[in-house]
Amino acid sequence: MKIPNNTIEGIFIERLNRFEGIAEIKGRKELLHIPNTGRCRELLIAGARIIIEVRESNTRKTPYEMIMVYKGDRLVSIDSQAPNKIVEEALKKGMIEEIGSYGYVKREAYYQSSRFDLLLKKTEFAEKSDSCYIEVKGVTLEKDGIAMFPDAPTERGARHLRELSDARKEGYRAAVIFLVQMEGTRNFMANRLMDSQFAEALTAAGDSGVEVLSYDCRVSRQEIVINKKVEVIL
Repeated sequence: MKIPNNTIEGIFIERLNRFEGIAEIKGRKELLHIPNTGRCRELLIAGARIIIEVRESNTRKTPYEMIMVYKGDRLVSIDSQAPNKIVEEALKKGMIEEIGSYGYVKREAYYQSSRFDLLLKKTEFAEKSDSCYIEVKGVTLEKDGIAMFPDAPTERGARHLRELSDARKEGYRAAVIFLVQMEGTRNFMANRLMDSQFAEALTAAGDSGVEVLSYDCRVSRQEIVINKKVEVIL
């Protein structure tokens, strides 16, 4: 996924609320939009170097969109809208071998009370067995080489997993892809201490036949692309 606009570097100062923060940009304090409602406490710390995409628009409170942050020397994408785009792009290029090739892709496909990120089909009118629901989860939390999700309790996330399991039982193929928005993690696991219900739902989904996959990303100021498979520990 290419970053479409110009980027600049800044220094993070503080988070004001779920969507806004303050950064030092070119020697001045400026308002930022933060496109991630997760806690990101280990990333959004005062003094952190950040990458800001400049999005000029008359409808925005600020043109400054915080899209990446340095964790030491490692650049981490925090844009929660990016993972869906990255995974869809990778699927179309055949970069996720476990999923394979599908001729038809639908975004935001409904099943029961959930809206899954992608529905893949061999053809537009394919049978259930030739169709695959995919839910994508962006991961920004990492500790000692292990990526973890979630970084805040998510009842919605657990529901997604339960309904992926239902779709699998009904005859669909189903998968959840945890996209680690940085490079260099060894393993992925559910953050059981943060949300035990999500962890239990993930284990149950895997047991029901839902494919649980994880990949990391190669992140730069110009683009974010899927990189290597990360081992999943259930």
